[in-house]
Amino acid sequence: MGKITVYSMKTCPYCISAKRLLDSRSVPFEEILVDYDDDVMWEAMEKRSGMKTVPQIYHNDQLIGGFPELQRQDGVDKLVSLKT
Repeated sequence: MGKITVYSMKTCPYCISAKRLLDSRSVPFEEILVDYDDDVMWEAMEKRSGMKTVPQIYHNDQLIGGFPELQRQDGVDKLVSLKT
């Protein structure tokens, strides 16, 4: 159990897919929308995760990764355990 946070952009197909997957498994999450031109946010996200892309998905404060990593978690039934 814990808090899921998804950093995303409105039109990002991987972000949309990640949110749909979480919704389909009834896993609640907080979405933080990132603007394309918000350099401060992008720098902070890169410093925290080492990633320059979205989505960036966290369980509590631990990085899960992007959509492929979320899919892998789903493949081993770990998403169900993330429900709060």
